[in-house]
Amino acid sequence: MLVRIEKGSAVPVSRQIADQIRAQCLSGRLAPGTQVPSVRQMARDLGVNQNTVLRVYEKLSSENLLEVRHGEGTFVASRMPGRQLDGHRQQFMDALTQLVRQGRLLGIDDAGIRTLLDEILSSPLVAENASVETTDCNTNPGET
Repeated sequence: MLVRIEKGSAVPVSRQIADQIRAQCLSGRLAPGTQVPSVRQMARDLGVNQNTVLRVYEKLSSENLLEVRHGEGTFVASRMPGRQLDGHRQQFMDALTQLVRQGRLLGIDDAGIRTLLDEILSSPLVAENASVETTDCNTNPGET
């Protein structure tokens, strides 16, 4: 499992970790039943406090993405809603992730990114079932 954190980011470390693990679980990159690193190991690998990782694992467990098996460890849940993402949706998610990262590098915070996304989604150019008006440029005015 690959998790990277951006030190100094406006996004809290716990959220960065949770978002990445969540995306890997939902996309199928982490297969059902896959054991995730222990809290201690993940904290050591990322250079963060163990309580941070513990809170992330608890949150993802409450979302039914991870399951704790006492005495065995923490595993990707064997069943969860929304696990099946087709290839196109995964490509879109990857592209959107890159755009969010670029926005953050440009100094746009999460609220600003959400605002921009809402503006785009409500734009008539991308509205669901929007009709597109076309003009035939190959005819002279007045001709049909």
